[in-house]
Amino acid sequence: MERLASKVALVTGGSRGIGRAVARRLAADGATVALTYGRDAAAADETVRTIEKDGGRAVALHAELGRHGDAAALWEAFDERTGGARVDIVVNNAGIGRSADLAGLTEEAFDEVFAVNVRAPFFIVQQALPQLNDGGRIVNVSSGAARLAMPEAIAYGSTKGALDTFTLNLAKALGPRGITVNSVAPGIIDTDVNAGWLRGNAEAWEHASSLSALGRVGTPEDVADVVAFLASDDARWVTGRVVDATGGSAL
Repeated sequence: MERLASKVALVTGGSRGIGRAVARRLAADGATVALTYGRDAAAADETVRTIEKDGGRAVALHAELGRHGDAAALWEAFDERTGGARVDIVVNNAGIGRSADLAGLTEEAFDEVFAVNVRAPFFIVQQALPQLNDGGRIVNVSSGAARLAMPEAIAYGSTKGALDTFTLNLAKALGPRGITVNSVAPGIIDTDVNAGWLRGNAEAWEHASSLSALGRVGTPEDVADVVAFLASDDARWVTGRVVDATGGSAL
């Protein structure tokens, strides 16, 4: 059964990794998906083709996030490609990481990671409010790094903590409209972002697996299934929460 039939979803950073898995899952559940990409148009087009091959509906939108005016430009592109459709589901997945400790982080890198990971979701939601249907769903992709001490990625973890606070306040603000807002916090996931240090390195893979209570590295689909739950009517009574999707890491 297509539990998201007639729904329209926006998934930022939907061309690869977790975003791609989320876009595919929401489309499989019946939603029409608009997925954004920053630089890799080929990956975005391939994701759209895969969704269509599986019987779903999707469009790809180019969106450089993190600069002033980017959120408004994104919704203009959304309106153009969808014919001004209203939106039911917003998944703020796009994000970047900066692996530097307190001493090594530059002001430029700090500004960039906060612009993409915090400012962009904030203003994407702000700009969405006029066309976001009552009873809609907002899901912010956070990280287990928001609750763990990781000094080597202090700025990244801080952005995800800020995103979780945004989730909490947004849930309260939009509750009267029946809109739920939640965060999903993945752990170590086998994506292209982690490929350089994880894939092909047996020692790194074993260590990453050992951090999870379930004894393995997560997949994008593990996270996408949680997002799909929160985007569905099954999660109608869940809001303002951070849902841990780390496989029980660091318990």
